[in-house]
Amino acid sequence: MTTTVPGTYTPRPGAAPLPRMIAAQAALETRMLLRNGEQLLLTVVIPTLLLVLFSSVDIVDTGEGKSVDFLTPGILALAVMSTAFTGQAIGTGFERRYGVLKRLASSPLPRWGLMTAKTAAVLVTEILQIILLTAIAFALGWSPHGNPLAVFLLLILGTAAFSGLGLLMAGTLKAEATLAAANLVFLLLLVGGGVIVPMDKYPSGVQDVLGLLPISALSDGLRDVLQHGAGMPWGDLGILGVWAVVGLAAAGKFFRWE
Repeated sequence: MTTTVPGTYTPRPGAAPLPRMIAAQAALETRMLLRNGEQLLLTVVIPTLLLVLFSSVDIVDTGEGKSVDFLTPGILALAVMSTAFTGQAIGTGFERRYGVLKRLASSPLPRWGLMTAKTAAVLVTEILQIILLTAIAFALGWSPHGNPLAVFLLLILGTAAFSGLGLLMAGTLKAEATLAAANLVFLLLLVGGGVIVPMDKYPSGVQDVLGLLPISALSDGLRDVLQHGAGMPWGDLGILGVWAVVGLAAAGKFFRWE
């Protein structure tokens, strides 16, 4: 029988509580995102430059009203895509290539806990993006309207949709292919997703197809609410919900950890 001397500590081997492990991993993931130069270029520099440039210079005809009122919702949608899809796909793809995910999967932190931590890091980064871009937009004369709840739901469903697609790409393609594909998709959706160029500039048949993309649903939904003061954009929420369910389900089924 062993006795404990007062003032000494008894070792208690074992894993930390699950919430603490997830919080620690989320903090690590957030620091890694914010320290990565390429991630900062995608998540901060490019959206900020696009917002300032196209709001200050009359390059694209954005219709009636101030350009910043049209551009800000689209830039917010772009910020969500850059973090939840492009940045997460590239970062997770290279973690998978270098064996980081395989090692983490063998730790006491369960795989779903790791994905939860990655999602939390994405949400924290998006909050910082939105604060920065909103401050810049107000400085440029932005006048938002609409229901904050509708904006919140659009951002959450948009994040879920892009996260599912990013994890699906990172978990099925090689890291180099993920890097190329994620950047290509980012550029294509930047041009064709209603972020900067109004959707009515495209032919009607093309509009119908582009309108089903998650970036189009997110940017159009945010624009309807923030620029035009519309109510709950159920159509855009429905499109984002479908993409979120399909993307996350496919990522869960086909994601390879090695």
